[in-house]
Amino acid sequence: MLNIYCPYCEEYREEEEFTYAGEAHIVRPPDPDSVSDEEWGRYLFHRNNIKGNHREMWFHATGCRLFFNVIRNTVSYDIEQVYKLTDTPPEIREDERK
Repeated sequence: MLNIYCPYCEEYREEEEFTYAGEAHIVRPPDPDSVSDEEWGRYLFHRNNIKGNHREMWFHATGCRLFFNVIRNTVSYDIEQVYKLTDTPPEIREDERK
């Protein structure tokens, strides 16, 4: 089981209190009516399947009910960093993705 640090509650809580909300920093097309069906489908369904450090969004469902971002290693399952949605995302070097 993971213990996840909530940057808003400022404490570690058990994984069951959180809901995974998908890959972080997915940018919505500025004018959805002007994109093709293929581009819209890519926005909705295509995600990176990264081996190594990966940016994810989580929701503290039974706590503060706020979303935040996590950098989690998909190989070791270790959480490397947690940051608020309003914070600048940290860089992930290419050598951290393997």
